[in-house]
Amino acid sequence: MRGEPSVYDIFVNNSGVKLSTSTITMIELVIGAFNKREINYIQKAFKNIDIIYIDNDISKLAEDLIVEYSKSHNLQIDDALIAATSLIMNVELITNNISDFKYIPNIKLYRF
Repeated sequence: MRGEPSVYDIFVNNSGVKLSTSTITMIELVIGAFNKREINYIQKAFKNIDIIYIDNDISKLAEDLIVEYSKSHNLQIDDALIAATSLIMNVELITNNISDFKYIPNIKLYRF
């Protein structure tokens, strides 16, 4: 979100749009924060957004994706879990990294 005010606007001013995020994305954002102030900024941006936690279905699909794409496309665990969450929940994945996911069948991507 750093340096991307349009992303912040999507999350804070999302009236009429149902948004959710993977717990993996939240963890990535907090780990990437420089300080507690940035963590508070992230928490404010996501306060009205549902967090989707990893369950058995998401875990199994992520494992299948890793088996299929980790060697051919360098799919990493975090992206596999995020992609699996999107697929299981049947929702668009908002990302600036289309290339990280475009090879996964049936995934719906939205570039911000």
